Amino acid sequence: MNNRLKELLERYPELDDCRIEIEQAFEIIHSAFASGRKLLVCGNGGSAADADHFCAELLKGFSQPRALGTDWREKLGPALADKLQGSLPAIPLPSFTGLLTAFGNDCDPLYSFAQLTWGLGEAGDVLFSISTSGNSRNVLHAVETARAKELKTVGLTGQSGGALKDIVDLCIKVPATEVYKVQEYHLPVYHCLCLWLEDVLFPGAE
Repeated sequence: MNNRLKELLERYPELDDCRIEIEQAFEIIHSAFASGRKLLVCGNGGSAADADHFCAELLKGFSQPRALGTDWREKLGPALADKLQGSLPAIPLPSFTGLLTAFGNDCDPLYSFAQLTWGLGEAGDVLFSISTSGNSRNVLHAVETARAKELKTVGLTGQSGGALKDIVDLCIKVPATEVYKVQEYHLPVYHCLCLWLEDVLFPGAE
């Protein structure tokens, strides 16, 4: 078992029921990044904040600084290269305030995430959808769009999985039903994924 996952389960043993799904989520996201693809993340309310948080940990150093390699230092120059860190292409869809408000006003807010997925997603990318109930309609429409565009789809939900579990490629269902308890499990799950991805994709960054 990976050390990051082992540490997660030592701190939250109740997440052992999700162990296989967390491992599979890592494989899906790692494969996308290793192939030059990107990650899109969506969610509402607290899950929107989680989407932003998740992406922030991927776009910069998380547990290590991710110093740039020699080739980039030569291209950028040491003064600039010293201020930058290795980055993974992760896009938090709830952060597109202009598009979300314009599309919500001019068209239909239930399809705003779907529109962003349509515009930004490409075959081989991953859509990671966070929904405590698994029934957020705007999230479900985004997944439907992602599937049509041949993105991989991962859901992070509460115990039931809701409707989301039936349409994603993989669903991580944490063992809680109350919204705040579901959210309290979501953070350590995506932190584990961030740490694991960083270990594998930036092995010489320490």
